[in-house]
Amino acid sequence: MTALVLDLAGTVAFALNGAMTAVRAARLDIVGVVTLAMITALGGGILRDVLLGALPPATFSDWRYLVVAAVGGLVAFALSRQLERVALAVTVFDALGLSLFAVTGTTRALDLGAGLGQAVLLGAITAVGGGTLRDVLVRRVPTVLSSELYAIPALVGAGIVAVAARLGLTGLLVALLAAGACFGLRMLGVGLHLNAPRPPGGTAGSARPA
Repeated sequence: MTALVLDLAGTVAFALNGAMTAVRAARLDIVGVVTLAMITALGGGILRDVLLGALPPATFSDWRYLVVAAVGGLVAFALSRQLERVALAVTVFDALGLSLFAVTGTTRALDLGAGLGQAVLLGAITAVGGGTLRDVLVRRVPTVLSSELYAIPALVGAGIVAVAARLGLTGLLVALLAAGACFGLRMLGVGLHLNAPRPPGGTAGSARPA
């Protein structure tokens, strides 16, 4: 139940982020806004389940995921004017979705028998997958390739969950600790403009995988 609640919370956060991106960056209509919200919220989980062979993906076997993602998109569409006034909201919702999905993606991978390293990787894929699809659809460089510390916080959060599980530690406290670490690192990177190391000789305008 804890994993489901966190997963749905992450779905809401990413749906809001996707919808706000559609409104601010692409100026889409209501259909486009809800579609981008759902793709952002559900894309990473679908990709994870396909890689794990868990078919049909949880998104299509539990109606709550689709409903929560669609409602999140509609709420952001209805409140778009108010949300646009809070420029940081897009980044905060993205960081929340990233953090929660890193935790739940890793947990699901472990539950389905993935190894420690594989679970961490799948947790990170769950966290960044939806946002990557979102950016591709609005024709911009994916955040995971160009923004301050994005994949690294997801890997840290996923790693905490995986190592804790290996030590026999599970539950809400571990999940919140891992999500908090991911969220903190992501927001620290945004606030201080921190980036992952780049190859020697790279130019300032080149993409910065993080």
